[in-house]
Amino acid sequence: MGIEEAWLIPTYGFVAFGVIALFGRYLPLQGKHLSIIAIVAAFVTFWPVLFDFVSLGVGEHHVPRVWFSAGEFSVGSGMIIDPLTIVMLALVTFVASLVQIYSLGYMRHAHNGHVADDPRIGWYFAVHSLFTAAMLTLVLADNLLLLYLAWELVGLCSYLLIGFWWERKSAVNASKKAFITTRVGDVGLLIGILILVTETGTFDISTIIHHVTAGDVSDGKTTLAAFLIFLGAMGKSAQFPLHVWLPDAMEGPTPVSALIHAATMVTAGVFLVARLLPIYEVAESAQMFVAVIGIITALMGATLALVVTDLKRMLAYSTMSHLGFMMLTLGAGGYTAAAFHLLMHGLSKAMLFLSAGSIMHSMHDETDMNKMGGLRHRMPITGAAFTIGALSLSGIAPLAAFWSKDEMLVAIKDGLNPIFVVLFLVAVVLSALYMARATYLVFFGPLKSENRAVHESPLLMSLPLVVLAVLSVFAGFIVLPLGGDYEGIGRFLFHGEHGHDFEIQPLWTIVSIVLATGSFALGIWLYKSSRSTVDTIRVQFSGVHRILVNRYYMDTMYQWIVDRVVLALGRAVALFDRTVVNDRGVNGAGLTVLGAGKRLRGHVTGLFADYGLAMGAGVTAIALYVWLRGA
Repeated sequence: MGIEEAWLIPTYGFVAFGVIALFGRYLPLQGKHLSIIAIVAAFVTFWPVLFDFVSLGVGEHHVPRVWFSAGEFSVGSGMIIDPLTIVMLALVTFVASLVQIYSLGYMRHAHNGHVADDPRIGWYFAVHSLFTAAMLTLVLADNLLLLYLAWELVGLCSYLLIGFWWERKSAVNASKKAFITTRVGDVGLLIGILILVTETGTFDISTIIHHVTAGDVSDGKTTLAAFLIFLGAMGKSAQFPLHVWLPDAMEGPTPVSALIHAATMVTAGVFLVARLLPIYEVAESAQMFVAVIGIITALMGATLALVVTDLKRMLAYSTMSHLGFMMLTLGAGGYTAAAFHLLMHGLSKAMLFLSAGSIMHSMHDETDMNKMGGLRHRMPITGAAFTIGALSLSGIAPLAAFWSKDEMLVAIKDGLNPIFVVLFLVAVVLSALYMARATYLVFFGPLKSENRAVHESPLLMSLPLVVLAVLSVFAGFIVLPLGGDYEGIGRFLFHGEHGHDFEIQPLWTIVSIVLATGSFALGIWLYKSSRSTVDTIRVQFSGVHRILVNRYYMDTMYQWIVDRVVLALGRAVALFDRTVVNDRGVNGAGLTVLGAGKRLRGHVTGLFADYGLAMGAGVTAIALYVWLRGA
């Protein structure tokens, strides 16, 4: 088994979905274990693919397959196996495996004194299987048509899982908001794909990139396609201004949030830009646009995370900020650093969301951080895991995300204007501050009396936290040469014209460590010893605080646009359709014929006297005509 069998990795999930969706009601436990078996099998299958990939020589390998053809035009269903694919396969299969195991405990609820699975547990695991299978297909796809189909399937699954508890109106609204917002971006993605296919005559990604980099596609068309494709990435990866769906998506079950934020959905946009990065390197204005949107998103997410009091929403804004980091790095040409941070962030963020789910499971779905405090005394495993994840994403050495943040800093310094470096460091400071705030408010300080009954989660929920915590401590060291032929993951996996080896620049490393550590310590001090200072700052900058609490009024603005523009335009179009198209165009023609028929049938009375009179009048008229003509 090797690269040739990589197609099996998503196939397990598709099969599990089909079996559970069709026959789940007849299976023990609604077939939920089939989903776990499928994703674990995918993770196990990944390893022979990795070993074969390394043995064949690290690079880009294609496994071509023809899906369908029309004349000389053909579309494949083959696979690209390259370093980016390997990283994504590892992340998606591993995190999804842990999330599904965790879900066995999380999706059990107390009802009437009994603990039982959610009534729709089979459907939950079925869609989980479809979700991961779609994401894995997207990662493996060697052509834009298959990628786009998987892309849309990922969006559909996120809609189904965010709105899983459809009896809650908030969950229904959140799922619709996510679906509609991402569809806006997907329209751009589809048009961008069609432009590239029209210009190159193929859906094959490698061939398209070859034509673009060889100059066979005009600069204008390349730039337009790059902008439109990035619009799709903006929607999926919650980039400004299409980020508004992300915090509301927290209405779904927390394991779903962990999967979306760590390994699927939001990582799809980053993956897409990384996969097509050579096109962006040709379209320099589009690549700069990626960097600008990335830093705006990073700063916006970080500032919003500073004021929100809902734990899951804080983590959602953290994800938004880190996705901005990755886009900024790709805008700087830092393919390697962005892909590495995608991996390190995924491990830590999955752990943070699963820790939040552990808290909610014990506190009856409570997410308000102000109602927590001192929980480390009651939930030591969850507290330790959350703290490690928070320290890692803050950039504290030597945890996992420290190494990837350091590499992103170097890439941004080398590839962009110094102003981007300054803004990136500001975002790093804010990242450490909001993580320190959340850590202290939830796990430190005095334990509230109403929380004394809180307890640690069961083993099925705690074990994934332990595994992720260990990885968040040690995974970052794979960046270093660890002996033998291994010279660090930069040389082991990443190479080529749009990749680079990892490098540690002592000055910038020291700057990063000082800023991150100092900011985290400042955050702890502010909330431990000087809460009055926080309150004073909030009062003195009440206007800024109000803007942040209201999320920069982005949702308000969009709602105004929907109410005053979209719906008003819809009513106008409906009126035109009803009065002009329907009443005049469609019904008008029918009514005209109907009226003419009514008028023409007036002579049809059915009376012999009328018909005799008409015949007599006709004969008289003909005789008169003949007589006059003869005269």
